[in-house]
Amino acid sequence: MTTKPYLSVLKHVLMAAAVVLMLYPLLWLVVSSLRPNSEIFVNPSVVPDHFDWNNYTAGWQALTSPFGVYLINSIVIVVGAIIGNLFACSLAAYAFARLEFKFKRVAFTIMLLTIMLPFQVTLVPQYIMFSYAHLLNTFWPLILPKILGTDSFFIFLMVQFIRGIPRELDEAARIDGCGHPRIFLRVIVPLMTPALATTTIFTFIWMWNEFFAPIVYLTQPKLFTVQVALGQFIDNQTGGNWGQLFAMSVVSLIPVFIGFVVGQRFLIRGIATTGIK
Repeated sequence: MTTKPYLSVLKHVLMAAAVVLMLYPLLWLVVSSLRPNSEIFVNPSVVPDHFDWNNYTAGWQALTSPFGVYLINSIVIVVGAIIGNLFACSLAAYAFARLEFKFKRVAFTIMLLTIMLPFQVTLVPQYIMFSYAHLLNTFWPLILPKILGTDSFFIFLMVQFIRGIPRELDEAARIDGCGHPRIFLRVIVPLMTPALATTTIFTFIWMWNEFFAPIVYLTQPKLFTVQVALGQFIDNQTGGNWGQLFAMSVVSLIPVFIGFVVGQRFLIRGIATTGIK
């Protein structure tokens, strides 16, 4: 019995050490963004000697366009992807969860199998298709697949959530004269807030951090997203300007941090109520 307080103290010390270990890279990034290039890799401390904002002002104007242009490009793509996923995935999930049609189980199984399909497998066919459609160097190759419901993970998440909604609510709405469209809009969608919020947060984070697809479809500098723009700070010959890169990396993390803090409770509730572990 006398050893329990010591075990509790030891547990909290280990947890605190783990927190420091996980936060150190982020703290070092923020502090390094306030240092000149000559001091970044020679000083591992996370306590800044002084605050120098030159990396932020210089990094904002370092590329062919102000960094705000790339932020706006990413916001447009993210908003389009979120709207597309919420619209298409919710409709597909309702069909799988509530409608009865031929080959429903086969279609659902195929949909689940596509989750394991790497994006690189479909990249070349999609690139050729968008090239024929003259959609390269536009945001449509990044948004249109979301509108067509290609994110099977979110369909599965919403299907699991809808299956947890009592069918008695559907039957009561049907007695009142509601068809499937009205049942979906007036009964299912209002109860799907946690699942929709989870989809929004994940889509935002994944699309904001996406690098491979934008660099393939977008070759004009004015159309670059945040992640592609950050890559322009690295020069294979000179090594690039690390201070400006870190400064703009901190700027690019702010929207993700705000989005996660605002939607954290919806994210936890959405995952908990869909049965996904």
